[in-house]
Amino acid sequence: MNDNRIRDVRILEAQTLLSPEQMAAAYPATDKAAGTVLAGREEVQRILRREDDRFLVIVGPCSIHEPDSALEYARRLAELRTKYADRMCIVMRVYFEKPRTTIGWRGLIVDPGIDGTSDISRGLKMARELLIQVNEIGLPAGSEMLDPIVPQYTSDLVSWASIGARTTESQTHREMASGLSMPVGFKNATDGDVQIAVNAIVSSRHSHSFIGINRDGAACIMQTLGNLDSHLILRGGKNGTNYDRDSVAASISALKKAGIRPSIIVDCSHGNSQKMPENQIGVLLETIRLRTDADNPLLPLCGCMIESYLETGCQPITADPSDLKYGLSITDPCLGWDMTASALAEAYKLLGEKHHSTEIHVDSCSPVPRRFDRNLSAAKEEK
Repeated sequence: MNDNRIRDVRILEAQTLLSPEQMAAAYPATDKAAGTVLAGREEVQRILRREDDRFLVIVGPCSIHEPDSALEYARRLAELRTKYADRMCIVMRVYFEKPRTTIGWRGLIVDPGIDGTSDISRGLKMARELLIQVNEIGLPAGSEMLDPIVPQYTSDLVSWASIGARTTESQTHREMASGLSMPVGFKNATDGDVQIAVNAIVSSRHSHSFIGINRDGAACIMQTLGNLDSHLILRGGKNGTNYDRDSVAASISALKKAGIRPSIIVDCSHGNSQKMPENQIGVLLETIRLRTDADNPLLPLCGCMIESYLETGCQPITADPSDLKYGLSITDPCLGWDMTASALAEAYKLLGEKHHSTEIHVDSCSPVPRRFDRNLSAAKEEK
């Protein structure tokens, strides 16, 4: 018996979506895009396992709100990915979902029109289409996984994923991460608590069973293998930064205590930049210095995240989205392109100071050369 008195009382409308399989058929991954995804995942995995001593840089807009400027940014970044490939692995930050403490614009997938109409069907199509284009350029994509259903629509085009500070403690997201096909980073909590992220990493590395949807959109029981490439992201917190030597060392200790070989990425934005985009440059360079310190290197520092766009700063959302300035964030303030390019050039130089005698090996499965340092064997020995 269908009794509307006891169900869906507060549901205004339920719209049918294409299934993930139907969406993928409408916007299929090309051979070139798929090759970029696979190569990107392998590169990130090898870096996190310290089988590749390059520095991982996940850089791009805080959020994508329109495709044209995002593609322009991607084309510029792809050139730097190639230019710096012997010392850095560059992945573009392509974020479509935004978690909110209260309310606000929730990202391209939920509200592509930036007008409150919540045309999610259109948003999913736009996100998938953009991911294909970015990968077609030869640039791997990284994205936050927020809604547990969305990965079925987009994750086949993502090489690295993150779980945000607000959802790291969520059992749902830990279970989801255990089944994702790419490496996943967990951020420390907004108050700076790292143990929550360590617990999440432990959980995500184990197998889970939970209710989800399959590629055909049917409800099913998902059984996962566990994600052995889950890792820690240090993003600072309300009480300050956590990319200094003592904070990193404490995080390494916490991971080891939990039985996890440490792999850490530093988020140069958020609490570590105190919401000042220019501060990200200092965080990036200091992280590299700690990693390459000749006397006391912190080898588990595998990379950094940077919020960057074509223009520096951010802008408020206007009543008419057409009034928004091109290439300027509508969420967190970002580092502009010129400063980003300069920072990556300085980072490349700094990385090279410790790697004058490296040998270059090219893997036929990847378009990017892999670097293997003389000290890599020592890194492998570190627990």
